[in-house]
Amino acid sequence: MKAICVTETRQLEVREVPTPAFPPSGHILVDIVASAINHGDKAFLSRPTITTGLKTSLYEIWGASSSGKVRAIGNDVPAEFAGRNVALYRSLTPSPHIVGLWSEQAVVPYTSALILPECVAVEDYSGSLVNAMTGYAFVEEMLSEGHKGLIVTAGASATGLAITAIARRKHIPLLALVRSEQAGEELRRFGVEHVLVTESNDFESQFATLAEQLGTTAVFDGIGGELINRIAPHLPVNSTVSFYGFLGGASPISVPSVLFVARKLTMKGFSNFNSRTVKDTQKLRAALTSLADIIADPMFRTRPGKKFSLDQITEAMAYETRPGAKAILTPAA
Repeated sequence: MKAICVTETRQLEVREVPTPAFPPSGHILVDIVASAINHGDKAFLSRPTITTGLKTSLYEIWGASSSGKVRAIGNDVPAEFAGRNVALYRSLTPSPHIVGLWSEQAVVPYTSALILPECVAVEDYSGSLVNAMTGYAFVEEMLSEGHKGLIVTAGASATGLAITAIARRKHIPLLALVRSEQAGEELRRFGVEHVLVTESNDFESQFATLAEQLGTTAVFDGIGGELINRIAPHLPVNSTVSFYGFLGGASPISVPSVLFVARKLTMKGFSNFNSRTVKDTQKLRAALTSLADIIADPMFRTRPGKKFSLDQITEAMAYETRPGAKAILTPAA
């Protein structure tokens, strides 16, 4: 079958690799319908030093996210997976048998898949499970640490939308930050109540007031750099900033050390595949079950940009469009 593979020099190329046979125990064989190119697919390719925890594939096939239809199930896989549409996230469960995901077919442990409701289109979830699981794992972590409310710095991003949907279901106060009024209007159409535009003239004062009122001491940061420098002095006491994304590029973070003492500020990294939710098999299964009940929420859908065939991987990786929209690989194209 055709697959997109990573070379020793961290380049991508299309190769012919063996078509998977019957899946081993605990695994499912999936006919891939669509694969979204997420920000992490590009970041991890160009920054191999931050790939610790990523699950690799046979034949060096690249890609963390896809959606498709289950062709066959191995022994010890729940019968409910047979013939169902699923969203896939390769990094959830380690296995030496993984094949895919940027390929015509894939083999993954069933705990790397979420069964999609019959009422949704499978192609709408080609990049969704990574964001849904990241949001779920972060919310579980912040609650376990005693936080009652949260701030999402990249509020209009796919992960930001997923966290917002989860927080709303759990009735957790949330403050979403966005860069433009257009992005703010999008969130308001989804029913998000507390949205601030970071480019507004009175952003800092509005932020300080709302953050204190809502008790948002957990910060999920997908940007870094200058925005953290701006909001750190205005965070409530006992706040924790968790860094997940790199949308701010190489911009440094410069926070006065007095804030760590006077306001009991904490900063740390966050990765979904190193979270307790993902590392504990029972917790992971519970998370997938919980997410299956809410995944039809439009905030979890992958926002499509342009479709590309597997042979067009170079063009797909270079594709840039409106914020949040993804290049979509379609094996059948």
